[in-house]
Amino acid sequence: MSKIVTPKITGCAWVALAIFTAPMTASAQDLPVPDLVAALKSGGHVLYVRHAMTETDYADQVAAKLGDCATQRVLSEDGWAQAKKIGKAIEAQGIEISDVVSSEYCRAWQTADLAFGHYRMDESLNFAPTEDYADSDISDMKRNVTPFLSERVVEGTRIVVGHDDPFEAATGIYPEPQGAAYVVRPDGNGGFTVLGRIKSNEWPAG
Repeated sequence: MSKIVTPKITGCAWVALAIFTAPMTASAQDLPVPDLVAALKSGGHVLYVRHAMTETDYADQVAAKLGDCATQRVLSEDGWAQAKKIGKAIEAQGIEISDVVSSEYCRAWQTADLAFGHYRMDESLNFAPTEDYADSDISDMKRNVTPFLSERVVEGTRIVVGHDDPFEAATGIYPEPQGAAYVVRPDGNGGFTVLGRIKSNEWPAG
């Protein structure tokens, strides 16, 4: 759950929010789903996937012990099905995947595993270990996540499976709902453009 003070808005308004509150290295568009899928098929993009649905929704980053799923929020049965559906939809579209990286939280790597069958974990995608973020915490998450969104993708699509707050820190956009995926075009020079969002039920049939 986000403790970053950014209005939770939907529709085209989030684009304006991203433009005015995101880092200077980021910009945003709101392309329709077919155009987003076409961009992924063309290669060179990043797909940031917020983890699939969980059994409960609360901030667990303070009490969670990484490596012990019993201390964390985990995927619900619907979340397991949702993650598999996302993976099948991406496969059906013929989108080439060059890399899959997730945070160290169970709900993130479970989503990556169910959707794509392989992944590597990177602590840079984790939450700051506090529930009420200071400006320094937000800056740290922004600094940690931005390279995943801005570094050049040589071929295929880089899949990043993570969380709401780190993505919001890097982009100014609160990613919702769970299972939503954001298509990002990196510029290779520390900047990127968020092209738009694909909800889990919006992926076209193969």
